Amino acid sequence: MKHIIHLSILCCILIYGCNRQKKSQQEAGTIPKMIMSGEKWLDTSGNMINAHGGGILYHDGTYYWYGEYKGDSTYWNPRVPGWECYRTEAGGVSCYSSQNLVDWKFEGIVLPSDTVNEKSDLHYSNVLERPKVIYNDKTKKFVMWLHVDSHDYAKATAGVAVSDSPNGKFEYLGSIRPNDAMSRDMTLFKDDDGKAYHVYSSEENRTLYISELTEDYLKPTGKFTRNFIDQSREAPAVFKRNGKYYILSSGCTAWDPNQAEYAAADSMLGEWKMLGNPCSGKDADITFYGQSTHVLKVEGKEDAYIAMFDKWNKTDLINSRYIWLPVKFNGDSIDIEWRDKWNVEEVFKN
Repeated sequence: MKHIIHLSILCCILIYGCNRQKKSQQEAGTIPKMIMSGEKWLDTSGNMINAHGGGILYHDGTYYWYGEYKGDSTYWNPRVPGWECYRTEAGGVSCYSSQNLVDWKFEGIVLPSDTVNEKSDLHYSNVLERPKVIYNDKTKKFVMWLHVDSHDYAKATAGVAVSDSPNGKFEYLGSIRPNDAMSRDMTLFKDDDGKAYHVYSSEENRTLYISELTEDYLKPTGKFTRNFIDQSREAPAVFKRNGKYYILSSGCTAWDPNQAEYAAADSMLGEWKMLGNPCSGKDADITFYGQSTHVLKVEGKEDAYIAMFDKWNKTDLINSRYIWLPVKFNGDSIDIEWRDKWNVEEVFKN
C-alpha cells in the first residue's frame, strides 16, 4: 500500500511539474505553435481567418497574406446550369500580416467590393477570386492581380490594382482579357531578375497561359506561352528552386477535389514537363480534399517551401479551411506529404 501511495504522490509531482513548465513556456511564448491543416484558423483577435484562394507576399520582415473575403451566406447560382456554381457575395480582398506564419493579424479589406455601382467590376454580385500581390522594386508599388468575373463566369478577365503599402488600400485600375484570351484561376510569379509573370487558366480552362508582364507589372508584354493544351489544369501555384521552375495545379472538377499534378521547366517561358502527383499519404489521390493556391518560400531558411491549398466547403464557403504542408525535395522531384500538424521551426531547422 505504501508503494502505491508513494507512486501516486510521485505522479502528482510529475504532473504538477509538467503543468508548471507548460504554463511557464506559455507565458514565455516558447511553446512551438503548430500549423494544423483543415482546422479552424483564428486571427490574433480571435476571429476566423477569411482569406481564401490566397497568396503570400514577404516584405521587410513581414508576411502578408491576401485572399478572397467570403460573405457569410452561400447560395447556388441557378443561372449557371453547367456546374454547381455555389458562391457568396464578393467581400473584396482581405489582408493579414505575420512574422512567424502562425499568428496572423487582420489588416483589413485592402480592395473592397463595390456595394453601389452594379456596373463596376468590383460589385459584390460579381466574382473576385485568387488575389496575388508582388512588389515592384522600380516603381515602389505593390501590384495585385486577381480573377475578375461576372456572376456566371462569362466575363473571364484579370483585374489589376496598386498600392503604396502592402496593407494599404489598393487602387483598382480595371480588368482585361490578357493576350486577348480568357483568364480565370491565376497566380503571379516574380523571378530573381525582377521579371514578373501572370499565369492563368484560359480557353474555357483547357489550357494554361504563362504571360510576361511589363516592367511596371501592370500589363502583358504580348510575350506568352500556351501550356498543357487541352489538359484542363487550373489553380496554378508557381515557385523556383535551384534554377528550376515548378507549377502545381489541379484538374477541373468544380468545387470537388481531384488529383494534383506538378510540372517543371528550366525557364518560365520554356518547355514544361508533367511529373505526376506530388502528394503522398492519406487522401493524396484527391490532394487531401484541397486545391492548390500558392507555394511560399520561407525566408531565411534553405530549401524551405510551404504548399498552400484551400479545402473548399462548397455549401458554406466562408467555412472553407486551409491546408499548409512542407515541400520535400529529392533531386528535382518534390513530395508533399500529409501531416495533421507540424511546426515551421522544427521542420525547417536550418
